[in-house]
Formats: sequence, C-alpha cells, structure tokens
Amino acid sequence: MFTDKAKIFIKAGNGGNGAISWRREKYVPAGGPDGGDGGNGGNVIFRVDTGMTTLMDFKYKRKYVAKTGMDGAGRRKKGRSGDDIIISVPQGTLVRDAESNLIIADLSDPGKDVVVAQGGNGGWGNSHFATAVRQAPNFAKNGQPGEEREVILELKLLADVGLVGFPNVGKSTLLSMTTKAEPKIANYHFTTLEPNLGVVDLGDRRSFVMADIPGIIEGASEGIGLGHEFLRHIERTRVLLHVVDVSSIEGRNPIEDFEIINEELSAYDMALEERPQIIVANKTDIIQDEDVYNTFVAEMEKRGHKVFSISAATGKGVDELMKYTYEELKKLPPIITFEPQVDLDAERFVDKSGKGYEITREGDTFIITGSWIEAVGNSVTFDDNESLGYFQRALINRGVIEDLINMGIEEGQMVQIGDIEFEFVY
Repeated sequence: MFTDKAKIFIKAGNGGNGAISWRREKYVPAGGPDGGDGGNGGNVIFRVDTGMTTLMDFKYKRKYVAKTGMDGAGRRKKGRSGDDIIISVPQGTLVRDAESNLIIADLSDPGKDVVVAQGGNGGWGNSHFATAVRQAPNFAKNGQPGEEREVILELKLLADVGLVGFPNVGKSTLLSMTTKAEPKIANYHFTTLEPNLGVVDLGDRRSFVMADIPGIIEGASEGIGLGHEFLRHIERTRVLLHVVDVSSIEGRNPIEDFEIINEELSAYDMALEERPQIIVANKTDIIQDEDVYNTFVAEMEKRGHKVFSISAATGKGVDELMKYTYEELKKLPPIITFEPQVDLDAERFVDKSGKGYEITREGDTFIITGSWIEAVGNSVTFDDNESLGYFQRALINRGVIEDLINMGIEEGQMVQIGDIEFEFVY
C-alpha cells in the first residue's frame, strides 16, 4: 500500500534537574555546594532514508519521544544528556506544523538532518548559586521541558517528469515501456491507484526520473475521486508529459480532455499553469477518426505546444519523445524545494511576547506561561528562604512583577506558574 500522508506526535526529552549537594570529605566537614547540572534532553531529528518509499510506518506508530536528560549529582557531576530520537522518512517528505499547517522542513537532501523538536536544557546545580553572601544555597534549577508538537508528514515524489492525463490514456504503459517500473496495467478506469516512479535511462549517463500521477479526473482539484491524494506529487516536477488518447475509440474529444486536465491542475496550484508541457498523442496505432486526430494536433501546435504522436503499446515514437524530454530538462532549473515557513530557531528561544513569558488572566487567577518562567517556578523551594529570595529577584529583574501590577493584580490574588500556585504578596 502506498501511503503519502501521516500525522504524528513528537516530543523532545526534558532536561535533567540540577542537584542540591554539599562537599563532604574526611577533612572538609563543612564544604561548599557541589551539585552538578542536569543533562540536556534528547532532540527529535528527521532524516532522509533513500530506501523508504512510503510513510506506511507512521500509520502504526504515531508517537515519538526522545530520552530525558539525567539529573545532576554531587561532586559537580553533570547528568548524561538524553539520546536523540531519529525519525527516518522518504526523500521528498514535507514536515508541517499540524496547528498552523506551515512548512517546518523539506526533507529532500539525504545528507541533511533537521531538528524539529529541541530537547530541554538541563537545570543548574546549587553550585552555580553560591556567592560571597549566599554561601550555602539550598536550591537548584529544574531542567526545562522538551519541545513537543503534532506534525503532518506529506510525501511529494521527487520526479523530474510527471505523466498526467485522464485514466486509461496509456500513462502506465508509457512508464513501463521506458523504465523498469512495473505498474499494473489493464483496460479499465482507475487501474492505477498509487503513483509509480521509474528512471528513464538513455545511456551515456543521460537519465531522468518519471512518475505516473494517477487520479486526475474532472473535479480532482476539489477532492473528487483520488485527486487530492495525488495532485501534490506534480508540484515538484519540472516538465509534464500530457498524455491524451487520440484514438477516438471511447468517443472522447481529445481537446476537451486536454482542457479539463489543465483546468484541474491550475485549480489545484496556479503555478502549474506555467509548468512546461509536452503533448503526447497516444494510441495512434488504433485511430478511428483521422479528422479528430488531425484537429487535435493542429490545435495543440497553434497553442505553442510540441506534439509527439506515439503508440506506447508498440513503442512507436517513444524513443524520440524521451530524448526530446531529456533535452528540455537540461534547460530547466532543478526540482522545486519548499522553503520552511516556521523559523524553529526563533521559536526555541523567544516566546510570543519576546520576554520569555506570557501572562493571561482567568477570573482572579493570573497564569504565567513560558519555558523560562516555568523552569524558574518549578525550581523554587518554598520552605527555603534563599530559594524564595532568588525566585522573587528573578521575577522582579525580568519585569514579571511590574507586568502583574500593570494588569491590576492585588495582594491575595492567585498566581499560577506551571504546577505551582501561590498568593501574590508585594
């Protein structure tokens, strides 16, 4: 089964917590703090696997979680960082943010890994908080949570040439005659239920990848039939071979068929209107009406299209078509790649407010969110005066207290940060 779209949940590892520890040795009975830092959480990394051809694996496993960093320990021992999780995908896979549908990454380069969810930083041990005044800090920082998100994986085949046209016009036959692909071929509609790829090898290191794109019928751009499932695979192609049945056996008008397919292509993506097309007049070995055939060829040439009259079944004219297609490809830029629309680096270090936190109000409760503020809040030890003092200074220095006051908070109202909740006192 060919699967070209999947939705999965990914979560990077949380950072390990910093340690609260004291130096205790035989001749140093009252040593200073020596708590080590927590390890960083593992990242979620996407990588191209050229041996994969579908997204089938993601139909059965939909949750991917990287390892959490280990907690720090005494003697300033840093916790081990969590292992990354590497998710292999076929070449040509787009990764989209499920909430916004924006592109995060285009996995078209086999040599490039993309970190889509960043592991949380490890927390600081109490050795970081020792000062001349505060010589025995009895608190440490917890690790930050790893990023998590739902993503949509969308496979867009990497093919130089796309075969388009109505079902049963001979696209699969043409692919099988020019490549080693073995598509299912029969004389009825919708034989091809999945895209097929093949390499056209002309010798002397001349080759290109050609794909049979099925499912294009009238209304395909609106989701009728299998249109939406397969139209996306045309987006990366550089040239379209528009295959038309000119035999008149089924009583169809080839000019009307040509126009219907082009209307569907442009309705799906306006950019496809500009995609170069080579017209393939197929089934010329069994033409029933010469006038219909001649009218079609004349009309296509009038519109500025190059027309090749072939018989995919017998091989007539196929070699000339393939050679011409190769020469046209040499004139065109490489296969389209999609630029990311989500700046992951910016998302990792800047909250929406740009301050590292956001404050919202629900009734008399003020809820503060953000990776920085939640890490600080989860690290406070409320029965330790030094820890509380550090927490309060952090809120004042970063402007949190000022923002709460500007929002109208009064003493005694509740403030919630992550898992902790306390009364506001100022």
